[in-house]
Amino acid sequence: MSYVLLVLTTLFWSGNFVISRGMHTEIPPFTLAFWRWMTALLILLSFAVVHLWRQRELARTHSRFIILQGILGVGGFNTMVYLAMQTTTAINAVLVNSSIPVLIAVCSWVLYKEVMSVRQCFGVLVSLTGVVLIIAHGELAHLLQVSFNRGDLYMLVAAVIWALYSANLKRYPQGLHPLAYQSGIVMVGLVVLLPLYLYEMASGKVMSVTPGSVATIVYVALFASILAYIFWNRAVRDVGANKAGPFIHLMPVFSAILAVLFLGEKIYIYHIQGIALIFTGIAMTTFKVSPGE
Repeated sequence: MSYVLLVLTTLFWSGNFVISRGMHTEIPPFTLAFWRWMTALLILLSFAVVHLWRQRELARTHSRFIILQGILGVGGFNTMVYLAMQTTTAINAVLVNSSIPVLIAVCSWVLYKEVMSVRQCFGVLVSLTGVVLIIAHGELAHLLQVSFNRGDLYMLVAAVIWALYSANLKRYPQGLHPLAYQSGIVMVGLVVLLPLYLYEMASGKVMSVTPGSVATIVYVALFASILAYIFWNRAVRDVGANKAGPFIHLMPVFSAILAVLFLGEKIYIYHIQGIALIFTGIAMTTFKVSPGE
């Protein structure tokens, strides 16, 4: 079940990348981040208020952890991603985002002395090769033509922040209900995002209220925020950050599938080759070959 949750998480996040890039002219970055999480909080509280009240003492005891995770996973990560999507391309964003499994492994080692086996390291390399193959359209020349800009630096910062957030889930308080935790980090994140949102409005950048912008907010709030975060948090706690990290490489797979379904694009041989490498790499990092491994 944990691996199913990881697959669904990357599917929801793939849609988030595509939509945020497509709507960047209608919705300013801090506005999208703020209303994404405000809408998510309103939905969450209708289910979480009972758990928040019952576990208020447990939450208070672990308030430092919740505050840190809210700053990292909600305030910091989303702010940097939406800033990045203003000036970078979807290809660049996915390419930089693919570094997350490696960054998670580094953070897990530095913070908690967790190490990956040789097989797992090789699996990450194999799946990363599949990502690069898809992005390069099967030709190295395409990859050499990719140019990097300020948005890619923002995306790299976002990747580091997410790696820290994921590695920190090892300290998740035992017994804390997922909805109580999720509501807590969202509240903290909104405190971080509010001044940025107000500054953005004061500078004249206002969201155009259209059916498209409203649908975008609803999608990223329900699927990319509530469900994806709850699924990711649960799966990382179950299988560990190092095993969960390579599933991030499924994002270009789902992006290609979504492009075929909704944009009428075609599947090419390099898509199939890249997808095969990604799944091979994930299998290598996830499943044990022998009891002693």
